[in-house]
Amino acid sequence: MIETSPTGNAGATSSASEPVVLPPAKRALDVAVSASLLVGLAPVWAVVLGAMGLDMLRCPRDRGRLLYRERRISRGRPFDLLKLRTLRESVLAEAAGHVRPFEADAGNLTWAGRRVLKPLYLDELPQLVNVLRGEMSLVGPRPWPPELVERQLARGVDYRLRVTAGWTGPAQMSKGRDVEYESLDRAYLTLLETRPARDVVRHDLRILRRTLATMLRGEGLRY
Repeated sequence: MIETSPTGNAGATSSASEPVVLPPAKRALDVAVSASLLVGLAPVWAVVLGAMGLDMLRCPRDRGRLLYRERRISRGRPFDLLKLRTLRESVLAEAAGHVRPFEADAGNLTWAGRRVLKPLYLDELPQLVNVLRGEMSLVGPRPWPPELVERQLARGVDYRLRVTAGWTGPAQMSKGRDVEYESLDRAYLTLLETRPARDVVRHDLRILRRTLATMLRGEGLRY
C-alpha cells in the first residue's frame, strides 16, 4: 500500500514528487460542470436506477448494492472511487477492488451493466461526486489502484503522485495501450506545468466535449 506523507505524497518519493499547482480556474470548472451534470442528468439517473432495479427483480443473481467503492490514488492520496455496480456481487468479491480485468467477460456482468451501463459509460457518473469533493478533477490521468501505482513508481514514473486523477482525460479518450496512456498523461502534466490557466481550461473543455459525444454515441464496452 502506498503511504502518504502529510503533504499527500507517497512515502520515500515524496521529496522528489512535488504536486503540480493547479490553476483555480480548473477547480472552478470542475465544480460548475460536475454540479450542473449531477442536476441536469436527473432523468438519466432515474432511467439508470430504474433499469438496475428491474434487473434485480427479474434476475436474483444480479441482486446487490447499487453503488460500490474502489480504492484509488489521486495526487498521491488514496480515496474511494464511486461507481454504479455493473458486476455481480460474487465477482466483485473475487475482484478485490480492481474490477477492470473482470469486465471483459460478459458473463461477469449484470444485465443492466451489460446492456445499459457499460455501453454508455453510465457506471462512471457517480464519480462526479468525487469531483465535487475535490478527490478528482474532471480531466486528468485515470485513477489507478494503489498496487498499480506502486508498479509505476518502481519504474520511476511518479506523475500520479503529482496531479489529480481525472473523470476523463486524453488517455481515456485514446482507448490505446498502457504505454500510450502514459505518454498522453505526461503530455497533460506538461500542459498543466507550462501553459496559462486559460489554455488549461480550453483544453479541459475540449476533452469534456469529446467525452460527452462518446457517451451519447454509446461507444463504451459492447458484449
